[in-house]
Amino acid sequence: MKKIGILYHPMVEATQRKARAVQEFLESRGVAVWQCSSWETGEARKLLAGTDLLLAVGGDGTILRAAQAVVPGTIPVTGINMGKLGFLTELSAAEALEKLPLLLSGKGWLDERAMLQAEFGTGKKAQVFHALNDIVVARGAVARVIYVETCVNRETLSTYKADAVVAATATGSTGYVLASGGPVIYPRSPDFLIMPVAPHTGLRHAVVLPQSAVVSMRVSTLHPATLSVDGQVNLPLANDDVITVRRSPHTVRFLRLNPETEYYRSLKERLTGKQV
Repeated sequence: MKKIGILYHPMVEATQRKARAVQEFLESRGVAVWQCSSWETGEARKLLAGTDLLLAVGGDGTILRAAQAVVPGTIPVTGINMGKLGFLTELSAAEALEKLPLLLSGKGWLDERAMLQAEFGTGKKAQVFHALNDIVVARGAVARVIYVETCVNRETLSTYKADAVVAATATGSTGYVLASGGPVIYPRSPDFLIMPVAPHTGLRHAVVLPQSAVVSMRVSTLHPATLSVDGQVNLPLANDDVITVRRSPHTVRFLRLNPETEYYRSLKERLTGKQV
């Protein structure tokens, strides 16, 4: 590898120190390195040309911002965990400098993850977003439920009366969905799921959909509502707004050292707080 980028969480001093240490380590081995705050994905995109690997120093939020930076390209991402759970990260802060030479020498394997695409608005006002984790239609600051008429391939699935309705990838199934009592999907599955949060009426369980499914969600509310994409993009929704969700044409590639079998052991360890 000749050029590596580093994204770091700008509000945590420990991540900045680790990013500097990683940069010094890589440069001592003849690698060109650039750094950027993970909150400035637009600036990061300008630096991507010729980059062989993007290191995300932080937690899963930093990984999600890294994904937004590299899409629609194919530059792989490796996470250095400075957070608490770190479902998406690969290296712990303590082992990063020890294991980075393995990546530099060509070791590791590519873990390709599906994304979701959300379309909001029509005509010239239409906006398209891509999510590695989830797309959430939720109530706003006023603590009142919203109604979300949800159709799959133009057939009505349910009209949810709930705090939120989440469309999540397999990767995102360990995020908001899991915290809300939903299932975990095998991480490299192209399928995605729809799940209500705190439903009053409608289907109460998650529904797993094939990658070919197209989902429309129409919001009915007298109060402000919100569209959230990976927790990074947040837009206001009004009554009768429609969001269309389908599998994205883009994917995110992670460069990993741990074997594929590590996933379930790591999942159990991070959820229980016990080493297994």
